[in-house]
Amino acid sequence: MSYLVLARKWRPQTFSDLTGQEHVSRTLQNAIDSGRIAHAFLFTGARGVGKTSSARILAKALNCEQGMSPEPCNVCPACTEITAGTSIDVLEIDGASNTGVDDIRELRENVKYLPSRLRYKIFIIDEVHMLSTNAFNALLKTLEEPPPHVKFIFATTEPHKLPITILSRCQRFDFRRIPLAKVVARLRYIVDREGITISDESLAVVARKGDGSMRDSLSVLDQVLAFCGETVNDDDVVSLLGVVDRRLLLEASAAVLGRDTRSALGVVARVDEFGYNMRQFCGELIDHFRNLTILRAVGDAGDLLDLSEAELQSVREQASSAPLEDLQRHVTILLRADGEIAHSGYPRLVLEMALVRMAMLAPLVPVGELLDRLGRIEERGSGVAADARASWRPSPPPEAGVAPVPTRPAPSAPVEQRPRSAPAGAEAKSAPPRNGAPTPEPQRTGDEWADFVAFVKGAKPRIGTSLEYGSPLHIAADRLEIGFPENSFALSSLRDGDAQASLKALAERFFSTPMTVALKVLTGEGHAPPNLLEKKRAEDEQRRTGLKRSAESHPAVSSALEVFDGTLAEVTPLGPRGKL
Repeated sequence: MSYLVLARKWRPQTFSDLTGQEHVSRTLQNAIDSGRIAHAFLFTGARGVGKTSSARILAKALNCEQGMSPEPCNVCPACTEITAGTSIDVLEIDGASNTGVDDIRELRENVKYLPSRLRYKIFIIDEVHMLSTNAFNALLKTLEEPPPHVKFIFATTEPHKLPITILSRCQRFDFRRIPLAKVVARLRYIVDREGITISDESLAVVARKGDGSMRDSLSVLDQVLAFCGETVNDDDVVSLLGVVDRRLLLEASAAVLGRDTRSALGVVARVDEFGYNMRQFCGELIDHFRNLTILRAVGDAGDLLDLSEAELQSVREQASSAPLEDLQRHVTILLRADGEIAHSGYPRLVLEMALVRMAMLAPLVPVGELLDRLGRIEERGSGVAADARASWRPSPPPEAGVAPVPTRPAPSAPVEQRPRSAPAGAEAKSAPPRNGAPTPEPQRTGDEWADFVAFVKGAKPRIGTSLEYGSPLHIAADRLEIGFPENSFALSSLRDGDAQASLKALAERFFSTPMTVALKVLTGEGHAPPNLLEKKRAEDEQRRTGLKRSAESHPAVSSALEVFDGTLAEVTPLGPRGKL
């Protein structure tokens, strides 16, 4: 007799045999008990978690000759035929190879006929998402109102590819990935009955390789048994499957947490010697430090981790002595290294440098302890720091006049200053601005251009804002020239007829004499005075520099920089009453 692989030999035959899908088993059993059996079922989930097996078990439970029951007998002809796949009334169709509309039309013709021997005619369509759009459309009417003797069971790994019209006509069951502990328990049950000697650690490696799939785990176990025979050695399992030995992970984390750089680099050398993929090892190390972090943060978190009991114990011992903050920093470094390894031609170097950084990472000091240290430094300073705190205020900014002023291109015409004296009687000749609100009186601070812009902004805010982008090119007794960069929005807004008339009227009011206002485009020749916005930026920069210098020279700040071994990044001036 030919060999039957473990995945087929130990395929679940009853709902109680299903591993990790209790929510599905219980719902289907209750439906059979109460007679609330839908006409169409949709089983979704990852590969190898029991979708097709559940479909067969449901078919047997509905057609068992002992009567419909939550568990099939598995001894009557109906059950044995369905188990063997030879029943003519239970049709298993591969959706991947029967995708056309003609296949579905043939199925629709078959639906009309009563079952030959069984209670129900059952159609099981695996990978149903592979059907074509026309095939789905041909199936819709039959699926919505099938004959009472017909049941449909669909299975798929990609339910999002099914049309909503199909989904709405089915009772959906989502199969979950099987937890590692349950896979290991099922594997232990199987190997004990097969007479195989294997440790729980090796079964955990096999189950982890199966990635939550019972069928994949059994296939991996078959491969291990073909290599090792009836007695399985842990080292042989690790070598055969090419997985990272968990002892290396424990050694690497112990070296990092013990700040033993040499041992950490030795682990990388052994990983390279064994031929492991560096990114695979880095990924396993990330998962290991995740386990350490969760155990340190939560304590009893075995249900959150895919670890066997023995592995959980060793990880728990290591996590108990590691600071949580350090573990989180280690995970961050490893995540960054994993991304760098993916694009680096030197993966070993990247991993080595990551482990060196982790092993040499300075421990974090609690804030309370830092404050205590700072207090002791202040006490040694004989009260200087205390006095400094009482008198701490940012120094006033230095004189703005010494700040370097940026230059801008301007026309070649020289800038002239208008004499401050105005001709008598000029007030009567000036035209008032055309606005309903009273025009504010000019304020004189010594900066004629800034005073003029402030005066205009008080009367016409939009025009005043535009003037802030302009440079005063020429201010004389009867003429004002203002330069703007080419394609300036401020220039185009001021050239509007009403705006230009208002600007002329305001200029005559401010200078108390008839004025000609000329708006010019700056060229690349010569230099123009900076506009008000440029002046303000220069003054702000000078003020920030002065504040930073003043803060750096303050005794309290100097002490803090010494304690934290840091640098001053930013200084925020205090507002009124010491508020930021």
